Amino acid sequence: MPAIARSTARLLATCDDQPGIVARTSRFLFDRGANIIHSDQHSTDPEGGRFFLRQEFYMQGLEGKLDELAKEFAHEVAEPFGMEWTLQPAWIKKQVAMLVSRLDHGLMDLLWRAQRGELPMNVTMVISNHTDLGNAVRTFGVPFFHVPVDKDHREDATARMLELLDGNADLVVLARYMQILQPEFVQRYPNRVINIHHSFLPAFVGADPYRRAAERGVKLIGATAHYVTEELDQGPIIEQDVIRVSHRQNLEELKVLGQDIERQVLSRAVKWHLEDRVLVDGNKTIVFV
Repeated sequence: MPAIARSTARLLATCDDQPGIVARTSRFLFDRGANIIHSDQHSTDPEGGRFFLRQEFYMQGLEGKLDELAKEFAHEVAEPFGMEWTLQPAWIKKQVAMLVSRLDHGLMDLLWRAQRGELPMNVTMVISNHTDLGNAVRTFGVPFFHVPVDKDHREDATARMLELLDGNADLVVLARYMQILQPEFVQRYPNRVINIHHSFLPAFVGADPYRRAAERGVKLIGATAHYVTEELDQGPIIEQDVIRVSHRQNLEELKVLGQDIERQVLSRAVKWHLEDRVLVDGNKTIVFV
């Protein structure tokens, strides 16, 4: 993908819907010589709803005045409208850490896409509760850390992972990490942990879902990528997809198809987060693509 020009930033804002939000925001940027490159908006209801805005803009010399711009925007626009907002420099790649267990399809796909420049991120590390994938990860020049998880001492593993991640992760991706994150971990990275799993839930919870799905003769298989919350697999959904299958696919073929769609869904969800296209609305998301 083409490099983002320096002096380009992204503004994300959420507030109660009311007249003048787009006009005031755009005027603020215009008065400072900014050129709006992309603009997206959504209202849940024009009367009493929530309004969501994403604007990407170019402003010459922005690198040296982003903090000043943010202070002015807070005072002149965000506070009067009661906005929740962020202003992010688009040219700086986000720091991404990945957690994985033994299944490598999602992890390897993300590492490959990052290496090719398809995903605007710097992969800072991979953490695993097993050692199986260490050599494969290191071939990408990415540090690999083994943090075993003892079911009786999960807090120790959590503390070690948070120590490794501190200052090194804007986003954490669970690329088939088969452990439940402790509340302390989730609280440290709100809406910044993305998980991927099959879309058989809630029908086939637990181990070996593809076998049970095959036994039931399912006709659709798919994948779901979502933000992680303290409630297991109930966080805001970012992306989903499905493919049709039939009696002709055996168990191993179903798994191959399932892993392929997991790769696609996970890479799209990560890409959209990296490009600041996802705004969280309670337990839902607004995704501007």
